[in-house]
Amino acid sequence: MRTPTPPPDHHLGSDRARVRVLIVEDDDTIGRHLETGLTGGGYAPTWSRTGTGALTEAERTRYEVVLLDLGLPDADGLDLARRLRTRYPNLLIIILTARDTEIDVVAGLDAGADDYLVKPFSLTVLLARLRAHLRRHPAASPQEQPLRLGDLTVDPAARRCLLGEQELTLRPKEFDLLTVLARHADTAVSRETLMAQVWDENWFGPTKTLDVTMASLRRRLTEAETTARASVRLPRITTLRGHGYRLET
Repeated sequence: MRTPTPPPDHHLGSDRARVRVLIVEDDDTIGRHLETGLTGGGYAPTWSRTGTGALTEAERTRYEVVLLDLGLPDADGLDLARRLRTRYPNLLIIILTARDTEIDVVAGLDAGADDYLVKPFSLTVLLARLRAHLRRHPAASPQEQPLRLGDLTVDPAARRCLLGEQELTLRPKEFDLLTVLARHADTAVSRETLMAQVWDENWFGPTKTLDVTMASLRRRLTEAETTARASVRLPRITTLRGHGYRLET
């Protein structure tokens, strides 16, 4: 990892200093750089060198962000990502790894990560991605009314999704993606629009992120419809080849 420690992100406001970041990294040099850089950037980092220690920390303290190395001495990083995602649905998980093939990226995102950063990376890029993610959350104003599409209700202000009376548990980016589609129901939404509104207009990551998140969202909706206690009407997400997607009511 390269870079000097950047100045604090004062332009983001004083609230950024309260963002707690759990670093899960067994390499002393990288871990120390991350800890120093995040502290200098105005974040509140805690460094764990093992998967077991990370789970203990996550249970003890409420973290907003986890920076997760996949090559840990005592745990599989992908399995740890799944466990963290299951226990803490709103947690922002960014994988940091030397594995750079497309299948590795897809596996990381499918395990529950929101982003995937390949080593070596600059601290400046990492902080930019953190700002991009944190700007997106929360995305709704308190006054925004719930969106009702058949038996599906999406409540952006409360960040809740209901199918009939059953509440669905969605990952943060799955919820954001569904919200954008619901706001534009029966209208074609381009990939570029989805990337800009769900991630950020200055997104550095792979567009494959959108495909993996969309596939996961569709899977969760289908499973919820299948297991619903009563007959429900669920909108369908249609792929518009070469353009984007449309939520069909």
